[in-house]
Amino acid sequence: MTKIKICGLSREYDIDFVNIAKPDFIGFVFAEKSKRKVDFDTALKLKNQLDKNIKSVGVFVNNDMDFILSLVNNGIIDLIQLHGDEDENYILSLKEKTSAKIIRAVRVKTTEDIIKADKLPVDYLLLDTYTKGEYGGSGKKFDWNMIPEISKPYFLAGGLNAENIKKALKVGAYCLDVSSGAETDGKKDKDKIIKIVNTVRSE
Repeated sequence: MTKIKICGLSREYDIDFVNIAKPDFIGFVFAEKSKRKVDFDTALKLKNQLDKNIKSVGVFVNNDMDFILSLVNNGIIDLIQLHGDEDENYILSLKEKTSAKIIRAVRVKTTEDIIKADKLPVDYLLLDTYTKGEYGGSGKKFDWNMIPEISKPYFLAGGLNAENIKKALKVGAYCLDVSSGAETDGKKDKDKIIKIVNTVRSE
C-alpha cells in the first residue's frame, strides 16, 4: 500500500491534526529560508506530542551535519531528507555517523536526473518539481511521465493535493508527500489532511 507523508508541520495544531489522520510520515523543515522552518526546541516539543506510530522526517538544505545528527540522536527525527547540494561524499560521511535512513531529494528537470540520483548511496529518493533558484516547496507538479523504472523506492512530491492524490497513487511511488496541498492560507488544514490520508488509505 502506498504511504503518505504530510510535510512542513510547525504548530501544535498541526500535530493534533496528523494524530487524528495518522499518516505514515510527517516532515519537520529545518531549511533556513523556508516559511515552515522550525528550530530544535520547537521540533522537540512537537515530536513529543506526535503519535508514536508516525515517523518524523527532518528536511534539510545544506545544514550542518552535527545539527542533523543531534536531531537524530535526541529522537526528534527518524529519517533524514537532504534537499540541498549535499553530494555523495557528504552522504557517505553521514552514513558513517548514523543508521537513520536517508532520503535524497531530486529536483526533476529530466529523466536523466532521476537515473543519476538512483545510483547514490541513499535509502530513498524524493522526486520534486524543479524551480529555478529554489530548493523545493514550490507547490507545483512536474510531469510524472518523466519518471523511469528505478531501483530505489521513492517519495513523490510537488503540487500534490486532494484533487490529484488519487491520480498520483497510480504513479508507483513508495510514498506521496504533501505540504502546501494540505494547507489553507499557508496553515495546515485539518479537513484537507484527513481527506488526503483517507483517500490514500482507501485505495
